[in-house]
Amino acid sequence: MVLQVKDKELKTEIARKTLEALTDWFEVEESREQYIKESADQIFIAEKEGDEYKGFLCLKETGKETVELAVMGVLKEYHREGIGRRLVDEAIKVAKESGYSFMQVKTVKLGMYEDYDRTNYFYLSCGFKEFEVIPELWGEENPCQIYVMSL
Repeated sequence: MVLQVKDKELKTEIARKTLEALTDWFEVEESREQYIKESADQIFIAEKEGDEYKGFLCLKETGKETVELAVMGVLKEYHREGIGRRLVDEAIKVAKESGYSFMQVKTVKLGMYEDYDRTNYFYLSCGFKEFEVIPELWGEENPCQIYVMSL
């Protein structure tokens, strides 16, 4: 079941458990801690089954009309089960209901790393479109790809 989580402590707990289990993607501890800290104050959508949270995403306002899919993680054992798609679909719904016109997401440019290529293809399959690559944002070894979608 996909739901919106409001409790700040629960948001932090879910984010910590998920991101610390996904160090292949969130390997830099300082960045991971920043995502966890910021998640408490963001729109937080999670997939829950029974007492277990399988994944989550956070939305962050980046402009009057734009929200960013700031962070997203699904526990590895639940990859390829449609959880990410359900989370994104709910995020789109919530963003529209909140009055936003656009959603963006940043990831490492396609073609750099196999794991991130799967992430890129996932975002494209959700309806995001390539917007811009900013090589210097995260360093030349991790060029930042920005995807956008009109809501």
